[in-house]
Parts: sequence; C-alpha cells; structure tokens
Amino acid sequence: MFKNIPVEHPKPDAKEFIDILMGKKKNRVPLVEYLVNDPVRKPVMTDLLQKPWVDYLSDRDSQKAYLDNFIEFWYRLGYDVVRFEIALPFPFHHVETGDVGTPSSGTRSWLDEHKGAISSWEDFEKYPWPEVETFDFFPYEYLNDNMPEGMGLLSCHAGGIFEHLSMIMSLEGLSFALYENPDLVKAITDKLGDIMTEFYRHLLDLDRVIAIFPGDDMGFRTGTMISPQQLKDYILPWHKNFARMTHDKGLPYFLHSCGNVLSIMEDLINDIKIDGKHSYEDAIIPVQDFQSRYGDRIAVLGGMDVGILSTGSPEEIRRHARFLIETCGNKGRYAIGSGNSIPTYIPVINYLSMVDEALREV
Repeated sequence: MFKNIPVEHPKPDAKEFIDILMGKKKNRVPLVEYLVNDPVRKPVMTDLLQKPWVDYLSDRDSQKAYLDNFIEFWYRLGYDVVRFEIALPFPFHHVETGDVGTPSSGTRSWLDEHKGAISSWEDFEKYPWPEVETFDFFPYEYLNDNMPEGMGLLSCHAGGIFEHLSMIMSLEGLSFALYENPDLVKAITDKLGDIMTEFYRHLLDLDRVIAIFPGDDMGFRTGTMISPQQLKDYILPWHKNFARMTHDKGLPYFLHSCGNVLSIMEDLINDIKIDGKHSYEDAIIPVQDFQSRYGDRIAVLGGMDVGILSTGSPEEIRRHARFLIETCGNKGRYAIGSGNSIPTYIPVINYLSMVDEALREV
C-alpha cells in the first residue's frame, strides 16, 4: 500500500529544507507538519514502525522513551525536521469536560468563553504568572541532543500571544475589555510578551533549532477575531519582537495562524517580517491562490485542506497531494503538509497517503 514509507534509509537535510523555503534551492518539495496528535502517531508507531508505544509520564525514563519515539516518527516518515512545542502553565477557566467522540478515547475540557481568570486589576495582581526560570526545558533539550544527523528542530512556545490573551480573559471578557479597560488588556499582553520573550531566549540557545515556528490563531472563517487595528496595537508588536530575536540568530520565523488573516498579511510580511505562513483552508483561500498572491515574498507551508484529509479517499488525497506538488511545489518556497494539523479525527491511512505520495519520486 505504501511504497515510500517507512523510509528505509532516511537522509534528512534540515539545512536544505530551510534553503528551499527561503528560495535558495528548488530541487524538491519537502514535508512539513505543524502537529500530529498522539492518537494518529500511535498506530503509525506500533503498526507501521513496529515499535511499542510509550506515554509521556512524569518520570525521566518514560519521557526519554516517548521522545525517542517522537524522533523516530518524524525521521522514518521522511521529514527533515522534528516539530515540537509545549507551553508554560498559564491557568485558564474551564467549564466542562467530556468524551470527544474520536479515536483518542479520552476527554477534553472547554475554556469558559464568558468569564476569564483575569477580568480586573485585582485579578491581574493575584494571577499566578508562570516563571520561565523554573520551567523544565528537558524535552526541548533532549530532542536537540538526540536527533539523527541532518535533522533540525522547528520549535516554539505552544500557543501565541493572542491565544493566551483570549484564554486568560475569555473571548467575551477580552471583547468587552478592549473598549472598557484597554489598559488592562495592554498590561496582560505585555506581561505575556515579556514571559514569552524569556522563553524564546532559551529556545534560541539550542544549536539544532533551525527556525522558530509559533502558532497564534488570530482569525476565523470571515475575518480576524478582533479588529485588525487591535491586533496591530496589542499582538503584532510582540511577534515583531520574536521575529527580530529569531533573525538576530540567523534563523527564519514562520507563523501558523488559523482563520482569515488576509487583512493583516501585509503587516505580517512587511512589518513583522515573517519568513513563511502556515494554516490554510480552502473555504477562505486555497493554498495555491495564497501562493500566487504572496509566494514571491514568503514561504508557503502545508495547505492540504483538513476537510479533504478527513473525508477524502486515499486515492483522492494522493491526487490532491500531487496537484499541490505540481502547482505550489514547482514554484518553489513550498513544503507540503496539512492545511492545519493532523488532529485525532484524520484517518491514519489518509495522513499516510499524503506523506507517501509526497515522497514519491517523479
């Protein structure tokens, strides 16, 4: 069924991966992925790679075993890079938990959209802000030190400035505060930015990091979650700071942002100076159309619509992967992967069909 995976003798080349995305080479179309959730990775590890699954637990031995499997997954599926992220422990208000009805066989909690952990200056002063100096960077450091030769680490703090702002305040609370208490919004945003700046200083000291690739979902189907001007006032200056830190290390800064963020794309490219964009939805703008509009200035990452990945047949997915390779790939500065991520509801065979087709020599 799969002719190209698992790769028998992988030869990852993270430097070439970056050179392709930065427009310095155009000799192949590499793979990229933002996230592959554990329930999808597990059968790949056990069935395709014939390795026992290990959960990430509190003890170092299980953590090392999990991370070894994590590396093996990206390595044997033909990626040049390992992408990994975890977040500082910012407390949020949750309202319920329940079975998500997917192969994950677990539960999820939902954020309270109406009341956040901070809605006043008193809340701000009492909030237990995490401290970077006490955070355990072991997973990042272990990956950095144990990847095979040629591989690189794409990394970030899990969750961006806007995402954490809207989760700490709740989306409704943030919306009111932007008009009723903008100084509080600014204070929370700046506190988040200062903390994440320290986080990125640590990541940028790792010698196998080849790019910073954060996610900050600022849009929905028809527009941005808050006004473009409010994003420019509160959120984008911090991305500019992170991008500058990254560029000072000689590395590219890629951004994953879901939803319709076309109204701020010129700011992201010209002011923030992102080097590549990830997350596309055909109902907003198909990736090939986005590339036609912006691909001469930034790299285009992914773009296989999650709707196709979740509902299409393996044959349909192969055809669409080939289409993206022959359109976006032939123009350069492109890496193929999902339009968003590989969540629990993507059939494993569909995900693997995309990867297998992407590795087919033509």
